[in-house]
Amino acid sequence: MKTPITLALAVVAVAGLVNEVFAAAVSLRLMNHRRNFLFCLALTASLLAGCATSPGLDEQLDTTKYTIESTGKFVQLDQTAQASVRCTGLQERILPDGRLEVVANVKNLEKRNIEVQIDCVFKDEQGISTENETASRKLKLIEGSTQAVQFTSINNQARKYTIRVREAQ
Repeated sequence: MKTPITLALAVVAVAGLVNEVFAAAVSLRLMNHRRNFLFCLALTASLLAGCATSPGLDEQLDTTKYTIESTGKFVQLDQTAQASVRCTGLQERILPDGRLEVVANVKNLEKRNIEVQIDCVFKDEQGISTENETASRKLKLIEGSTQAVQFTSINNQARKYTIRVREAQ
């Protein structure tokens, strides 16, 4: 990897070589061309030096990806669910009466039909359960398909939630 300092040294070396070649030139006209050539060479090298650099370790962009699973809002409770099911999207909204409604897009990753159990635990603003857990329901997913599953809290205290999925019993 070329750094700006390396490229600058290369430009100085090239300019020195060009200077030696043109040192034999005696005419004033050739010397003006030499100055113009060196100026253009230095300008081009400085532009290329800026293009050739890459960010250092401390300047690299943050590439952390946040998935729905890493937010704690969608949890696969067993190994079968972890291998077979993903949440591809969550939509949440507060209804006019203050209750929380959540829609999860659940995708079957298997090349076969599967059946899972899914439920939702609603929590208050501090993340404490509001004793507002939906009944577990069976969800049949055709191979490779995605289904939207809707949950609505029974009271207006719910502001957070966790959707849980596991292999059907």
